[in-house]
Amino acid sequence: MATLLHIDSSAFPGKASSSRSVAEAFRSAWEEQHLEGTVLYRDVAATPVPHITADAFTAGFTAASAHTPEQSAAFAARVRLIEELEQADAVLIGAPMYNYSIPSTLKAWLDNVILPGRTAGEKPSAQGTPVTVVASRGGSYAPGTPKESCEYVQNYLEAVLGGILGLDVDFIVPELTMAPRNPAMSELMPLYRASRERAFEDAATKAKDLAERLAA
Repeated sequence: MATLLHIDSSAFPGKASSSRSVAEAFRSAWEEQHLEGTVLYRDVAATPVPHITADAFTAGFTAASAHTPEQSAAFAARVRLIEELEQADAVLIGAPMYNYSIPSTLKAWLDNVILPGRTAGEKPSAQGTPVTVVASRGGSYAPGTPKESCEYVQNYLEAVLGGILGLDVDFIVPELTMAPRNPAMSELMPLYRASRERAFEDAATKAKDLAERLAA
C-alpha cells in the first residue's frame, strides 16, 4: 500500500486557497488510484510545527546519550517529522508564494526535516522520493515576465527538496491568483482562468501518472 505525505501551508482555508484546491485535486486523483493506500496529512498553517531552536539544531550533531532533556524533547519532535518523510512513497506540498517566498510555516517544516547525516548528505534517507509542489502565486513570474527575477519559490524548493533532500521534484504552478480580487488585474482574468484550469488538469494527470509509475 502506497503512502502519500500531504502538506498544506496556505494561510487561507479550503477553496479560498488555490494551492489547497489544486493539491486536493491531486490528492483525490491519487486516492482513486490507491484505494487501500494511506494519506498522512499535515496542515502546517493550522497546526504549525516548531520553528528550529538551538536545542533542536544542536541535538542533530550530538550523540543521543549526551542530549540534555531539552535537546531530547526538541529532537524527538524533529524525528517524528523526518520519519513521516522517510516512510512516504510520494510527497505533495502546497506552497503559495508570500512576498516572493514560501510561508514561514513551510520553512519551519523544512528546517526540521533537513538533518545532515540522515536526510541530507551523501546518501539522503528519502532520496528519489517523488514530490509534487503546487506553487501558486498571485502574479506571474514566468520566464520573460517583468518579475521573472523575483521567482524565489521554485528556485528555492528545487534547491532544498532536490539538492539537499535528494527528492524527485515536480511543480504545478497556478498563476495570477489575485486577479479575481484585484480590480487592477481584471484584464488578466482570461489568463488566470486558463492557468487555473491547466493546474487542475496537471494535478489529475500527474497524480495518475505517478501512481502508475510507483506501481510499475
